[in-house]
Amino acid sequence: MLSLPLKFDCLRRRNIVKHLKLVRNKLQNLLRFVKMSSSEPELQHPPPPPFNPTEPSLPISYPIETLKDLESRSYFNSFHYPFNKTSVPLKSVLPNRRRLLVCHDLKGGYLDDKWVQGGTNPEAYGIWHWYLMDVFVYFSHTLVTLPPPCWTNTAHRHGVKVLGTFITEWDEGRVACNELLSTKESAHMYAERLAELAVALGFDGWLINMEVKLDPGQIRNMKEFVDHLTQTMHSAVPGSLVIWYDSVTIHGDLHWQDQLNDKNKPFFDICDGIFVNYTWKENYPRDSAAVAGDRNFDVYMGVDVFGRNTFGGGKWNTNDALDVIKKGETSAAIFAPAWNYETHQLPNFQTSQNHWWSLVEKSWGIVQNYPKDLPFYTNFDQGHGHHFSVDGAEISNDPWNNLSCQGFQPLLEFVDNPTLDSIQALVDFNEASYSGGGNITFRGTLEDNAFFTRRLFHGELLLGDLPVNFTYSVKSEGDSQLGLSLQFSSTMNKSMSMLLASQEIYQFSSKFSQVITTRPHGKPGNSPGWVIQEASIAMNGYKLTEIHAVCYRSKPEFNKPGPAHNPVKYFAVLGHITIKNSEKKSGFPPSSSWLVEAQFIKWTSVSQGSKTLSVKLKWKLKDGTDTVFPNYNIYAKKLAKQVVSDQDVSLEDVPKYLGTAHVEAFYVSDLSVPCETSSLKFIVQVCAADGTCQKLDDSPTFSIDVKGQ
Repeated sequence: MLSLPLKFDCLRRRNIVKHLKLVRNKLQNLLRFVKMSSSEPELQHPPPPPFNPTEPSLPISYPIETLKDLESRSYFNSFHYPFNKTSVPLKSVLPNRRRLLVCHDLKGGYLDDKWVQGGTNPEAYGIWHWYLMDVFVYFSHTLVTLPPPCWTNTAHRHGVKVLGTFITEWDEGRVACNELLSTKESAHMYAERLAELAVALGFDGWLINMEVKLDPGQIRNMKEFVDHLTQTMHSAVPGSLVIWYDSVTIHGDLHWQDQLNDKNKPFFDICDGIFVNYTWKENYPRDSAAVAGDRNFDVYMGVDVFGRNTFGGGKWNTNDALDVIKKGETSAAIFAPAWNYETHQLPNFQTSQNHWWSLVEKSWGIVQNYPKDLPFYTNFDQGHGHHFSVDGAEISNDPWNNLSCQGFQPLLEFVDNPTLDSIQALVDFNEASYSGGGNITFRGTLEDNAFFTRRLFHGELLLGDLPVNFTYSVKSEGDSQLGLSLQFSSTMNKSMSMLLASQEIYQFSSKFSQVITTRPHGKPGNSPGWVIQEASIAMNGYKLTEIHAVCYRSKPEFNKPGPAHNPVKYFAVLGHITIKNSEKKSGFPPSSSWLVEAQFIKWTSVSQGSKTLSVKLKWKLKDGTDTVFPNYNIYAKKLAKQVVSDQDVSLEDVPKYLGTAHVEAFYVSDLSVPCETSSLKFIVQVCAADGTCQKLDDSPTFSIDVKGQ
């Protein structure tokens, strides 16, 4: 039984609740009445204007939706076209071995990756296990899918070919095929338009996916289309690829065969390969290899990672299908590897992605090796992050994504359920970066006299007469130290190992053929905590085959009290690695050598005298020489004129970083300009292939007076 005060308290609460319910019901009824009696329509925001590709705006990648637009070549009149050109070339022929093709498929495509100059999503989808694949296809369900340049740039950097997609589906696809295949001349014309796009944008060919039923009379011109596209691509881009998808048959039926056979082989015979549908049976890879003859590796057996009727069930069992394909002596085509991103696999995308691809590696093996050429530079950037650095100094703490910024990715082995008494190595986006937005962080425990190694790269770099310089940046805590282990092989099958370390390491130097003590390159004044280590080696006739990180401790104290082999906290960050010939000096043209121009200048008044500015900047060398620089960092400096001295003074301590360009143009969109600003100075910081960047004071610039000032 309740006491009297508690009883009244409960009654009071019940009355309050009852009263609130009555008020809520009256408000709901009133709202219904207002909605029913009001003749005014609900307030709606006007729809955005339709996309006009000729109007200046933030550069994006987008597909071509109609044959009319393809035929008219209107894409080349787009404001966005120059920004979509690939900046990283690729000249290679597919090796005669089993290969791995990876077909992108993520919610229709053109998401965070459509922003050519980068977006603001630090969790944007990306791929970084390029060393496991040979071909990458960018896929969407639009007629002509043009790969965003960020995918082509980073894939080419890692030696991977990139294909766009030409697809016809449903009723509109049938209408398109009627036009495409109406005559031999139309089939040739559209094939030439596709080849022209691939050449102009810098990607390597096409996946042809005809997902519609055709009339038997159209097959002849379909073969003309595929054959002419293949020949035109080969002529324009040596090593290019045209791959047929297993859909419509030689009789015009939309009937997926799930293997190479006489119903789809006529298409296979006139192009570079076939992407076989993914609902095949266990014996189909071997049967397809028999039909293909000496072209068995041009047969790519499909595997749907979502597991839609695919052999093995896809998902975490995708490697089961790869094992069967490998035994069947054909190649493989993985479809929709973003499965773990879309389905939010635990514990997080980074871990699940590394885990999933480790299963692919276990089944299929490594197919790409680097470094292969000099200079070799990597900052371990995955193309997204929470900050951005240049030469050890953070220049932005804004979240960002831009796959074009992705550096060579390390071949870090995945460790499932790491123990507390070991060292964990991972690409980190939260710790400070020396360059870009990533690094490799080594964190854990390490005994005084022990060392820990972790694989970074498998190489194919043949060394010549000239010495080779190795430079790398390290930030560490306490006595944690980080070096590099290099593995070499010679033509006489002689192997040797070399350790690059910052001091003599007597306790385990016998584990290596040679130990070279690095010399500090001097701490950059604007990059506190980073130590730059440098060493020069001469290994003429040897091939660099592996690079490992080596974790160790400096000055071990052998007589330190306490239990023996006491593990101690270890922490170090590897910021970058540069390998280049010792005689190769980084040189930048002086700022006076550049012509910087501004186009499409647009001022917009905001409030109280402040404005925004949108403008396209473009630059080139005055002598007309083709530039060989991979990227440019763009900054803006806001200046105000002093009344007394009539001189411009900066309104900010440092120039504002706007983004990174991978072509000789950058679009500045809605830059905020305070009312006291008299002029703007844009700085184009030139960056070289070895990772060095021109000093801002020596970089080309362009100034704009503020309108109305």
